[in-house]
Amino acid sequence: MVHAYSLEGYNILLDVNSGLVHVVDEIVLNIIGTINQDIEEGKLSSSCPEIDVSEYSKRVLSETDLKEEDVLEALSEIRELIGQDALYTKDIYEPQLPKVHARQSVIKAMCLHIAHDCNLACKYCFAEGGEYHSHDRSLMSFETGKKALDFLVENSGARINLEVDFFGGEPLMNFDVVKQLVAYGRSIEKEKNKNFRFTLTTNAVLLNDEIGEFLNREMANVVLSIDGRKEVNDRMRVTRGGKGSYDMIVPKIQRFVKQRGDKDHYIRGTFTRYNLDFTNDIQEFLDLGFENLSIEPVVTTADYGIREEDLPQIMEEYEKLARLYIDRRVEGRPFTFFHFMIDLDQGPCVIKRLSGCGSGTEYIAVTPKGEIYPCHQFVGQEEFIIGNVDEGILNNDIPDQFRNASVYTKDKCDQCFAKFYCSGGCPANSWNFSKDINKVYEIGCEMQKKRVECAIMIKAALAEREEHE
Repeated sequence: MVHAYSLEGYNILLDVNSGLVHVVDEIVLNIIGTINQDIEEGKLSSSCPEIDVSEYSKRVLSETDLKEEDVLEALSEIRELIGQDALYTKDIYEPQLPKVHARQSVIKAMCLHIAHDCNLACKYCFAEGGEYHSHDRSLMSFETGKKALDFLVENSGARINLEVDFFGGEPLMNFDVVKQLVAYGRSIEKEKNKNFRFTLTTNAVLLNDEIGEFLNREMANVVLSIDGRKEVNDRMRVTRGGKGSYDMIVPKIQRFVKQRGDKDHYIRGTFTRYNLDFTNDIQEFLDLGFENLSIEPVVTTADYGIREEDLPQIMEEYEKLARLYIDRRVEGRPFTFFHFMIDLDQGPCVIKRLSGCGSGTEYIAVTPKGEIYPCHQFVGQEEFIIGNVDEGILNNDIPDQFRNASVYTKDKCDQCFAKFYCSGGCPANSWNFSKDINKVYEIGCEMQKKRVECAIMIKAALAEREEHE
């Protein structure tokens, strides 16, 4: 399978199965389009198609005003790339699917719901203000958190590096227990031959120098939530009393980011259909001095949720953001945008490509009561409880469902060029929109495909500039 597209003056071919990218001229792009059409109609094999130079040159020449020598040269290049296994390569992943499904995975990452409470009342919060559908505003005890870390260690096999994300609600509302659990984790690392990578996601309301110093010392990554421009942020991210949070959190985030320096952190925003011009929110982040950025589409059926009719504007906005990304890099003022960070050289392992985040198998979430869920977005949906920290895994059927889900079990993924980048998308989004983790959230798919196209184009544009320097 080859995906062919043009963006910002670059004609790009992505060989889906190998991940190889080719920047080509318009003649090659047009011929590939014709070959792809023949594959779709069953006239050619989808893998290593046999290209008849004489036939294709006649077809192209009859439909265009191109010169015969240019068409023949382009066809020769295409045949050569096919012969070198650089175009229309065979699928090396599907034959490995039985091994992937039968794998005995170990748990390597945990989302620790340290607080099912929050000091904000964000209107789009999937956790319902931290309550997770339970109407129980509880904080995790040290004893429950300790059992959770012990469970992670005991179920991590020979894996040394383990990830624990302190999550909520707002985790800093239970900061004393965060500190105690980090200390406990550090105290057992040597004995258990483990290395904890702690992270934390916060709305920044409670950030101060003491907390900032601790986070900078102990957290491998910190995610800070803010939505961009003041009017955008304050429309959705409000206090319990309905007041906007922008003026309260911006100085705290700025101070923290400055103190954190080069250590990993992300500014994470959410855009709704009220701010489809979200590049302006990215620009706001940049103006505030933030450089490691992410802005995610809200996932909901509410009035402010993304609709199909919004997609053309969103696609244009991603292109606008890509141009800003390139311009800033060229000017020596780079920033990081999470969805443009694609590794074209190696990328994720086979299991990650096929199955995604590992929810329910390699990644779990633990609630303040010690319940174990496949991931943080399933918390509160009791049919997805797979166990608890006292008794362990009690329902293996749920992990097995997640283990057997892949890009090959989702019919919408089969012919999608982005399938090895998104790995089938978010299972929670699939469940929330179709009650089936083997379905896909189609609006999210369209946005993901555009982000992949932009990310690859950015690589091509920056490579071209480096070549001419």
